[in-house]
Amino acid sequence: MNAKRSSPRGLLTAWAVMTALALTPAALTGDPAGAEAPATTLVFDKNPDDPTDSTLSVHRGGRLRAAYRAGSGLGVQDDCARAKGWIPDGNWRIRSRTRTYDGALIKGYAVRLQDMACSRGTVTRTELFLHSETDRDGGEGTSEARRWDGPGDYESNGCVKLNPTDIEELFRLLDRIGWPTRLRVVP
Repeated sequence: MNAKRSSPRGLLTAWAVMTALALTPAALTGDPAGAEAPATTLVFDKNPDDPTDSTLSVHRGGRLRAAYRAGSGLGVQDDCARAKGWIPDGNWRIRSRTRTYDGALIKGYAVRLQDMACSRGTVTRTELFLHSETDRDGGEGTSEARRWDGPGDYESNGCVKLNPTDIEELFRLLDRIGWPTRLRVVP
């Protein structure tokens, strides 16, 4: 777990999510027959004080498995501001994942999310991903868009952005414990 990048707010949200996940109907009734295999959940907890210092956490069976610093947007909290506002709240379906994405702006490790309307319904946010700044093969590039230079690189056009080391660790962890089908984005 990457606790050194976890904010107190992110850890509190992670605790709340773990508690909610633990209170399944089977857990409440004590009925083991109703219990299902533990699910993996991804939660992006937006930090309104600094959208580029938010938290992406991984939960499995109600237990926090990892937490990473992540950012979304260019410091704009308006989720309807295309290409600069942070990702809208909600349950985003994960459409695909790859270690070798080769898009115009995004390359390397990428998790593509569904298209979703913003909070006011005025704009559909499209082409949103979990990603980093790397070359297509996941390695560090030489141009600024492909090279991680520090905290300013957590800014994005609305995607959830992690540093390259963390996104590689995230992929390894999810390969081992199971990939979720959704990303939950919470305020």
